[in-house]
Amino acid sequence: MSGANIIRDDIDFSLYMQATDAGHKIIPAGAYAEEVADYLLNGEQLCGAKLPWRKTRDLIRFREGEVTLWSGMNGHGKSLALGQAMVGFVCQRQPVCIASFEMKPVVTLARMMRQTAGCRQPEREMVLGVHEAWADWLWLYDQQGQVHAEKILAVMRYAADKLKVRHFVVDSLMKCGIAEDDYTAQKLFLDAITTIARDTGMHIHLVAHSRKAKDETLPPGKMDVKGSGSITDQVDNVVVVWRNKTKEQALQAGGSYQPTEPDALLIIDKQRNGEFEGKVGLWFDKGSMQYLEHATQTPVDMLRAGFWE
Repeated sequence: MSGANIIRDDIDFSLYMQATDAGHKIIPAGAYAEEVADYLLNGEQLCGAKLPWRKTRDLIRFREGEVTLWSGMNGHGKSLALGQAMVGFVCQRQPVCIASFEMKPVVTLARMMRQTAGCRQPEREMVLGVHEAWADWLWLYDQQGQVHAEKILAVMRYAADKLKVRHFVVDSLMKCGIAEDDYTAQKLFLDAITTIARDTGMHIHLVAHSRKAKDETLPPGKMDVKGSGSITDQVDNVVVVWRNKTKEQALQAGGSYQPTEPDALLIIDKQRNGEFEGKVGLWFDKGSMQYLEHATQTPVDMLRAGFWE
């Protein structure tokens, strides 16, 4: 496959199977001078990679050394929204590695390609050109099914060390060889990835499903994430994606709806180093698989509005 590089399973990850002592370094205060000056001038909440929607620019940022949990009910589009975010990060020249254990790399890339082109079926020349541009900025770990937790931690360390990746996606927690009711193992895994994020400066994005609900018409929150409560306690940010099923059902039945009623919500339910927590409405375009900022925005408008910034 041309385009984005694929991390294959023939790479020797043995050197990365053990955590380093990077977290135990003693650093002089002077080494932080520039960082402290920037923090006081700009504020921590305005540092980091931006989502591709202009209206979220001053609401949430994805800072170095943090862990973000992406959650939502099954089939509510969290992987699509995360993929669009990763396209935006690549456009900001932030190297990305995606480890999707539930989807083949070609499918992941095809969806991201549609979001990049703003249409259902981009021309072949465009696909090849975009993949050539992605070659130095986007990698995928080619492994589906269950992966042992220690192996994925090693892949993270490798990606940070050898590829200088700034954003690492794990989709999803349930495929990391940890039982849903093994809360101790979940806590230890979260301890490990938060340590890797802190020591390397890489931002880690972890997908975790919400518990099944009797009523999908109500948005879930951080308290609805499957597994141990320590999962949401340990991460820096929690982002929930929710589809407006009530609106979808009304449209399928030939009903009407208010133009201001969104197709989906991006819910910022926790942001440790930022000030905003709340809901952001988005509209979905099936052809491009893009989430849009408002009802009248087109995929092309979305691209022109700053998707590439």
